[in-house]
Amino acid sequence: MAAARRKRGAGTLALALILIVTIAAIIWVPRLWEQFGDVQSASSRCTVTLGDRSDSKTAEQANNAALIVAGSSRWGLPARAGTIAIATAIQESSLRNIDYGDRDSIGLFQQRPSQGWGTIEQIMDPYYSTDKFYEALIKVSEWSTKEITVAAQDVQRSGFPLAYADHEEEGRLWASSLTGNGGTVSCDLPSPSEPTTPRAFVQRVEADFGTRAYTVEIVGADGTDTTLRLTAADGQETSDAALQAWAVSVASSEAVTASVGRADAWVRDGSEPTASPDSGTLVSLRTAVP
Repeated sequence: MAAARRKRGAGTLALALILIVTIAAIIWVPRLWEQFGDVQSASSRCTVTLGDRSDSKTAEQANNAALIVAGSSRWGLPARAGTIAIATAIQESSLRNIDYGDRDSIGLFQQRPSQGWGTIEQIMDPYYSTDKFYEALIKVSEWSTKEITVAAQDVQRSGFPLAYADHEEEGRLWASSLTGNGGTVSCDLPSPSEPTTPRAFVQRVEADFGTRAYTVEIVGADGTDTTLRLTAADGQETSDAALQAWAVSVASSEAVTASVGRADAWVRDGSEPTASPDSGTLVSLRTAVP
């Protein structure tokens, strides 16, 4: 009799546990999917396309590519400089700001403190390391007419001097789009995890392109997003197009929800963008928690 009662008790407990789990699933699974479902479905990758050519990178890599190519504009250099820098960073670090490498190599360009590139702290600053790369590049005789892999090797002095050639096309694609010279950038991203502020975004623009490269005005707000119009100070359409592609490439880091220019447009959730602006680029930012 005691054994029978124990079996009935175990059976009742099992049924109770099943009931509890089922109720919890009914209540919480939809809520979890609502909160995290888009994170699971979004690839967090960015793709640049020019004609029938394309290249895909992670959002982290695209963000670093944008910073590097904007640096060439900050230095007043042509798109070819950005191509060389991107090809180099892909080969050296896979476009990641890593704190390790061969011997004491670190950072986007795997620069070595022992070879006079700077301190560890300095080299791990992507702006510093990018500036040091361009500073060294423009000292290379006839760098702008040399083969890309040769110019990169003259800067890097790598043990694999021909390896940069493997990434020339990737470099050209990203540099072309991010300097406004053709091509589009699109990213598949989840909803922003943290809101930003217009001030923080403008600070990023100035850090990448330099101060006064773009004028900024707030043109709208809808409760969760704020829209800015950024217009190139030099009046060049290529500079406006560069900002449009750049804003897409940094969207994951800077809570950008839309970037709409005169020729290209991107919206984070894939919905139809607003009408193209007559001038400049419209960039929407997630500035409040939905």
